[in-house]
Amino acid sequence: MTTDVRAPSPEYLAFWKEPHWCTLTTLRPDGSPHVVPVGVTYDPAAGVARIITRKASRKFAHVLAAGARPARVAVCQVDRGRWATLEGVACIRTEPEAVADAVARYAERYGTTPGPDPDRTLVEIALDRAIGSV
Repeated sequence: MTTDVRAPSPEYLAFWKEPHWCTLTTLRPDGSPHVVPVGVTYDPAAGVARIITRKASRKFAHVLAAGARPARVAVCQVDRGRWATLEGVACIRTEPEAVADAVARYAERYGTTPGPDPDRTLVEIALDRAIGSV
């Protein structure tokens, strides 16, 4: 079922506030999918999802490798028969205030604050599709 990215149903939004681990799918330079577990926060008002990561990660490299092409990605979470996927175009954010905001959002959703990391960065996804069954 398709959902409005910026105006999800209360059930869809509530599901994204529960502390589920998710998967992020990026594309390798050869076009094959790379799927990894991640923590994700969803901000429907801004139309974005955020993933904190390190500069040495493959997800970081895959987004950068897209170059001028859009870096299409998807994040998905599953809990038994409930599932939700957010899709869009990813970019890398390194501004300290953007990274700090993403860490605070992560801490709110997952109940734990990651320790300081000078190599921390942010994969920010401009969302254009939301689907799921919650």
